[in-house]
Amino acid sequence: MSALSRKPRPHFNVRRVGGPLSSGPNAQHVIIDGYAPSQMIEDLRKYQAELEIQNKALRYSQQEAEGASERFATLFSSVPLALMVVDEGGLVLASNAMALRLFQPLESDPPLNFLLPFVGPEHTDEVAVAFSSARQEGTAEVNEVQFFAGTKGTFTGDLHIARIENPSDDLAHFSCAIIDQGPLLTQRHALLESAAVLRQRNEDLLLSENRMAAIINSSLDAILCIDDKQLITVFNPAATALFECPVEQAFGTSLGRFLPDVEKALSSGNVSAQAMLGEFTATTLSGKQIYVEISVSLERRLRTRTPFRADDPNAIALRGQPGGQGSITTIFARDLTSKKLAEAQRIALETQLRESQKMQAMGTMAGGIAHDFNNILSAILGNVDLAKQDTPTGSHALVSLEEIDKAGRRARDLVRQILTFSRNEPPKRVPLQLKEVIQETQRLVRVAIPPGVDLRVSISEGCPLVLADATQVEQALLNLCTNAILAVGQHKGSVTIELGTTELSLPFNDRIGVPPGRYVTLRVRDTGSGMAQETIERIFEPFFTTRQVGQGTGLGLAVVHGIMQTHQGGIDVQSAPGQGSVFTLYFPATGAKPLPTVEPEPVQVVEGRGKHVMYVDDDQALVFLVNRVLTRKGFKVTVFSDPHEAEAALRSQPESFDLLVTDYNMPGYSGLDLLRDAKAIRADLPVALASGYVTPEIEQQALEQGASALIYKPNDVNELCETVQRLISHHDA
Repeated sequence: MSALSRKPRPHFNVRRVGGPLSSGPNAQHVIIDGYAPSQMIEDLRKYQAELEIQNKALRYSQQEAEGASERFATLFSSVPLALMVVDEGGLVLASNAMALRLFQPLESDPPLNFLLPFVGPEHTDEVAVAFSSARQEGTAEVNEVQFFAGTKGTFTGDLHIARIENPSDDLAHFSCAIIDQGPLLTQRHALLESAAVLRQRNEDLLLSENRMAAIINSSLDAILCIDDKQLITVFNPAATALFECPVEQAFGTSLGRFLPDVEKALSSGNVSAQAMLGEFTATTLSGKQIYVEISVSLERRLRTRTPFRADDPNAIALRGQPGGQGSITTIFARDLTSKKLAEAQRIALETQLRESQKMQAMGTMAGGIAHDFNNILSAILGNVDLAKQDTPTGSHALVSLEEIDKAGRRARDLVRQILTFSRNEPPKRVPLQLKEVIQETQRLVRVAIPPGVDLRVSISEGCPLVLADATQVEQALLNLCTNAILAVGQHKGSVTIELGTTELSLPFNDRIGVPPGRYVTLRVRDTGSGMAQETIERIFEPFFTTRQVGQGTGLGLAVVHGIMQTHQGGIDVQSAPGQGSVFTLYFPATGAKPLPTVEPEPVQVVEGRGKHVMYVDDDQALVFLVNRVLTRKGFKVTVFSDPHEAEAALRSQPESFDLLVTDYNMPGYSGLDLLRDAKAIRADLPVALASGYVTPEIEQQALEQGASALIYKPNDVNELCETVQRLISHHDA
């Protein structure tokens, strides 16, 4: 309401004429400052009316002010915002219900008298500076302030400060509004987490796309992608190599350019989303026909994806809009050349495995036969030697004994060949020059070579050394030369021994089963009848022979095969009917230096001198033979055919024996068992283990149990006597 105009209250000077002022009839004759009483009364009435109007206006203004105050108080108390009136000393002059609910949620909580005690210590200084700034500037605000909410913990809010004009008081007053940021912070954190998740998904998507691109580019199979028009959109490096076409020329061309039959199959619409189509004929860029195996993967999309270009307004307009049906077909093409090669290699490996298993089985059988045959040969040769000693010179029986001895030694050599074939053990290889082995072998071959066969030797200079067992290599070379001479037969021809070096690499080294590298080649070439392919596939089988009865046992090449296996080498055969044969042995070259030459020890005369020897063997013939041989040499011999009886005798008189010689292969109680028990009874007793089939495992076990020597059967009786005397002499020393 507008303010009323206020007139000054009239001031009258009353002048009395003649006597005191009265209200009688003479009163109208009173003159007051020139006003007649009637006039003055009229003015007073007007003034009174004006005062009543002003009073009414004041009452209305008061009512309006009281209503506004009530409305402000209602708004101040009920607004969903924490409001306070605070002076510059921090005293809270007024606070609404929302502020009390935030700062004093429980009646037992401290009252909201001062604001700063409810501010967290890390924000106290910042709030104080804000009040000082509001005093100077009029307003201030502090964001994300930590406040104490009584005993219920804390909350985070934004503090807004506005100065209130208060001229009647020296202390400045401020209106403070606190906005609880808890829900907003939760939403903000949720948005930040969502943004982080979205960013991580984008990174994962990019990483997935890069990984997929890397997989496609590094795949060994050709990968092509075509759109719904069967135009090529993806062409990986393997496809470039397979179809002999650069990527630039492949993009945008029709699938039928390279895979016409596949294009027809896809056009028929009978292909499922994931399908193996099988083998197809493909065409390279140059027109060459190749064979591939095809599988497809079909992906249907609402819109065919095209690379996005920022400068293309049409691409921008189409983003996010639905479109027609589209499809991306991925085609995997595998070159069947590698598959066929792998299949051929698998068949070759299976064949090699079967041959290896066959050789292993035959070796086990041969080892078992050789064990029993060894004992028989040892008895025969030993008794022949004793009989020769007892037969006078010039006797006709001595001739027969010599022939028996020769036949027995040939049988012993045959058994050694069987053992060489059957023992799948590494030979005692030393750095060796194969030239020396060839020179030694050719002297043996020339003795038995027919007149019509010419033996030639060709040795390349500078051949490196190999790790080899000279005896086994000599045996392998002798077997090859013998076969070559028999192949030439009674016709004129030649057998050539060649020594050289070569470098083996894929695929030849894989065919003969050796790693790539440098090899020394030992080749035996003949001009004989040659062999068919069917014969070549079986020549290394034990006891397989094409010779007539009496010309061969079928063990020669099997022994050569076994020797090359133990020398980590390989063997190759080239032959054709009527064109001769070439056998090539491949020995890995070595850079090791040759071993120094050791002078052989002189042969000593065996003299037993009464030394007591215990001999244990389950073969009665060998027990009888060894007893006679050692007794003749001056040894005292106690023999046993039962190892349990031998163990009991040794336990009863352990100090009466100077040496124990025991067979290894005895049923129920082996030589190792007797060796172990003998060492437990008397640790210093020398023990020799004899066997015709000594494997590396047996040798290692014997040495671990304390064996002093290993005796291989069959051996000469003189060799046995020398071994016995050496062991006893070393023990005495």
